[in-house]
Amino acid sequence: MSASLVRATVRAVNKRKLLPTRAALTLTPTAVSKIRLLLQEKPEYIGLKVGVRTRGCNGLTYTLEYTMDKEKSDEEVLQDGVRVFIEKKAQLTLLGTEMDFVESKLSSEFIFNNPNIKGTCGCGESFNI
Repeated sequence: MSASLVRATVRAVNKRKLLPTRAALTLTPTAVSKIRLLLQEKPEYIGLKVGVRTRGCNGLTYTLEYTMDKEKSDEEVLQDGVRVFIEKKAQLTLLGTEMDFVESKLSSEFIFNNPNIKGTCGCGESFNI
């Protein structure tokens, strides 16, 4: 059983050179710190799970949830002691993506800087590939 986590925004990244990596998803140091903090507050969970759902005005949106276990088809990203699992349906949409965490006076959210996105909606919540 998993619980809903926080809101996430998607950004299309233009003219970004893809760096070869073994991980499907890379995390910035601020994302690692935030995930570590979130998981310390909920010790019953082993990590976060990233999924994709059909929603919004542009087709797809990412979901973030706490998870207690790794599903057989999940891709596991282990970075700096933090575990993020990617649902099978989201794996191809995340290749080469950087996950960041940004805080401002008005909001705090995870941001997916994704070079695969062809378009996003005005609010940044949905995208298409």
